[in-house]
Amino acid sequence: MSSKTIRVATDVGGTFTDLVCFETDIATGESRVITAKSDTTPPNFEQGVLNVLEKGGVEAATVDFLAHGTTVVINALTERKGVKVGLLTTEGFRDSLEIARGNRPDFFNLHYRKPEVFVPRYLRRELPGRFTYHGEEVRPLDLSGLPAILDDFRAEGVKAVAICFLHSYANPAHEQATMAEVNRLWPDVSVVSSHQITREWREYERTSTAVLSAYVQPAAERYLTRLQEGLQQKGFDGNLFIMQSNCGVDSLESVSKIPITMVESGPASGFWGAAELGKLIGEKNVLALDIGGTTAKCSLIEDGKVRIMTDYWIERDKVSAGYPIMVPVVDLVEIGNGGGSIAWVDDFAKLHVGPQSAGAMPGPAAYGRGGTSATTTDANLWLGRINRDYFCGGAVVADMAATEKALSSVGAKLGVSNEDVARGIIRIANNNMVNALKLVSLNRGHDPRDFTLVAFGGGGAMHAAALGAELGVKKVVVPAGASVFSAWGMMMSDLRRDYFVTKLADLNPGNATVLENVFAEAEALATSQFGAEGVEPAKVKFLRYGKFRYQNQEHTTEVLVEGAITDQTLADIETAFHETYEREYTYRLKAPVELVGIHLVASAEVGKLTMQEKPLGSEDASSAVKGERDVDYALEGIHKATIYDGEKLAPGMKLAGPAVIEDPGTTIVIHPANRVSVDGFGNIHIHLGEA
Repeated sequence: MSSKTIRVATDVGGTFTDLVCFETDIATGESRVITAKSDTTPPNFEQGVLNVLEKGGVEAATVDFLAHGTTVVINALTERKGVKVGLLTTEGFRDSLEIARGNRPDFFNLHYRKPEVFVPRYLRRELPGRFTYHGEEVRPLDLSGLPAILDDFRAEGVKAVAICFLHSYANPAHEQATMAEVNRLWPDVSVVSSHQITREWREYERTSTAVLSAYVQPAAERYLTRLQEGLQQKGFDGNLFIMQSNCGVDSLESVSKIPITMVESGPASGFWGAAELGKLIGEKNVLALDIGGTTAKCSLIEDGKVRIMTDYWIERDKVSAGYPIMVPVVDLVEIGNGGGSIAWVDDFAKLHVGPQSAGAMPGPAAYGRGGTSATTTDANLWLGRINRDYFCGGAVVADMAATEKALSSVGAKLGVSNEDVARGIIRIANNNMVNALKLVSLNRGHDPRDFTLVAFGGGGAMHAAALGAELGVKKVVVPAGASVFSAWGMMMSDLRRDYFVTKLADLNPGNATVLENVFAEAEALATSQFGAEGVEPAKVKFLRYGKFRYQNQEHTTEVLVEGAITDQTLADIETAFHETYEREYTYRLKAPVELVGIHLVASAEVGKLTMQEKPLGSEDASSAVKGERDVDYALEGIHKATIYDGEKLAPGMKLAGPAVIEDPGTTIVIHPANRVSVDGFGNIHIHLGEA
């Protein structure tokens, strides 16, 4: 028997594949942390995972637990690299997918064109049969025309079939019968039914979700199979779990059936990690910020709970309605501002940053790969915030000539110096990110001053102190291993599944039994599914949420429901709804409240990492000093900053700004009025304000 346990998380991004490995001594509880990055290897993404294991010196045969997150699904959708899909739907409803919604963002554009549907009309076919919204059959299902439809699909090169019938959220029997018949008549085709993914109403959104899931399923299933086979060939026989968009992991077998659930697995793991980190350091109210190469993403965590929603859209922007995916996804705001975001000047001589990005190739001008556009990274480098002699942890020689040329090109259009251009880029990028953070906090009734800002990703720490000061947060925390923090978050995740069931019911005395039965049925289903995968019922934990609204409103507000529902607790539930609604919308109504549906979270621990806090040592950080250099702080001017080696900072050490902390993965910019301390987990705490 091994004397240690080895837990690994890998995260496949668009540019790099990240690894975090914890080797824990069973006897002492002490852990050794290994982090590594290697290039992502499209289209054979599994090779990048094997490469990063090798680069980190981790033998697959020794790994006990492996969690994996990937951008394969979202990339297949945005790059249109899925398969040809055929849709089966209720007679008379083949065009629901194309009709979509009328609430387009560019409402007054007379030349507006809807996004192109993923299934053209000739591949959308109908079958007779009908349920009411109560799940009562009013017309039997007629499958006599199905063989001819499938023959047409074969002839047209269809590789996946999506099934979505009217009101199947209330009764999935017709979808189940159709799916069984498709599998019998055409065993080789991929089939997805809407009830497998969601039991919520809204016909267009459910249809879109089923179609997009079918679109990516063959590619995702093939990728996950190759990943499993590649790991097994290397001797891996431990537990492999896949990160989902709901901040939990699930078994490979379950995710392979409906891979659309991992559409935002990368961001989800980072935000879950921020929530778990907050609990470790006693900060349960967290504003989480993830700044990568192309985008910045943020989410609000209240009382240690990450908010999950199903109103998720891809490719939605100010001129396009995008496509809905009705799966549980962490509630986030994403903007096109990252390290590679391009600075540009419009026709009115106004400077902008993003959303266009230099990407991985050619990347920022400083990479020396032919990039000619000035980016946020180039601005940080030019102002001395990034060390030109330690660029990308010393792995890349900074091309300062290309950086100067790129900044000069922008400066010539504005009539200002390179320094002013770089300062402007930083200030605009910061302003864009502050606005995104306000969308998840102030706009939803939360005061940022009650929260701690946790910043991660390759670029998070460079901007975090400035953003925190603008928002007035309590303090800023940069996690240990911030550049691979999303991978760390996976190892803090539980096995998790979210169950959504539509059920209309008034909050009137006498209805408590109806509400309780809906939750009880969902809990029984979850227990059964977990049990089929070897999870004992006693290990399954539940969180109950109700989706409520004022009668005759369109949308709902989610409220935590604690304990069993009785006629006595209905009043408490209604009070909680009024309070939550007023916080989000600034008012409440004297109107009846009704339940529209439930959201049940079922979870079980599957090897979750336990962190060991180290004792605090000396406050003297002088042993970590690398030197000094002039740093331009954009708003506070140029200061002589002390440069620290992040790998030499130990728990208990303290320092004051102006300073810069450098490690191979990220750079932490400490402003003149900031004070810094290192906690027992190696996290950097930046205390804002005067020293």
